[in-house]
Amino acid sequence: MQPALNPSSATTSPDQAAPSQGLAPDAGGHPLSHYQIIRRNGAVVPFEPQKIAVAMMKAFLAVHGTQGAASASVRETVDTLTQSVVRALMRSRPGGGTFHIEDVQDNVELSLMRGGHHEVARAYVLYRERRTQERAHQQHDRQPVPSAPVLHVIDNGQRVPLDEARLLGLIDSACANLGADVHSAPIVAETLRNLYDGVPMDEVYKASILAARTLIEKDPDYTYATARLLLHTIVREVLGQDVVPADMGPAYAAYFPQFIQKGVDNELLDPRLLQYDLQRLGAAINPAAS
Repeated sequence: MQPALNPSSATTSPDQAAPSQGLAPDAGGHPLSHYQIIRRNGAVVPFEPQKIAVAMMKAFLAVHGTQGAASASVRETVDTLTQSVVRALMRSRPGGGTFHIEDVQDNVELSLMRGGHHEVARAYVLYRERRTQERAHQQHDRQPVPSAPVLHVIDNGQRVPLDEARLLGLIDSACANLGADVHSAPIVAETLRNLYDGVPMDEVYKASILAARTLIEKDPDYTYATARLLLHTIVREVLGQDVVPADMGPAYAAYFPQFIQKGVDNELLDPRLLQYDLQRLGAAINPAAS
């Protein structure tokens, strides 16, 4: 059963394994070029829904035999399930982004279960588990163990190493005082899992927001962590620099006079505002009320 699930060991012809052309290339209204897949080795490749369809077809063939490939009902089922997976993935990233290969496979399992194809889903789960064990054994036997590669990001047009300590500090601040069940570690782990070498810094922050959002169903207080991370991106866009929640007060105080001056220079604010003690007013701003 399991070998038939391995893409490299498939024996079906393209005409048998491929679904019909009814699969929409853009189920979410966005070009597929806006989406990418992060493989387990960190490589980033284009998002190709056709590969999801092929993997599903092989799962059905593993349970129902090769004669299932000739069945119009099986091919129609694979088409429907594939479109369901694609829609679910794109709903989670409506503006485009990256999916980790594990997230794609999780959605395939969920789609099979929801569709009532329990035997096929079980075969798919068992295959994934076997492949996970094989990779673990291969990594254990590999000597010497390679060190973790340095992840680089694009920040202000410069390619620089990701400052993981800084990212951890931001997420720690977002989770502060939210209760004993809200932790930064799972957000950090999920964020790093969805990054790739050369990712723009804006995408790093977006990944942290999405990582926090996925934990809301485990504890509703993650809603506040998600909101704080989103606020950080807004503040970064407005102030032009990274500001953690703990430093928001001084940042507001320093930026407020600049904001008023810029508004006056662009004839958006009354010049008489410059007559006020803007430093004092800025210091009086309460960041917690923003």
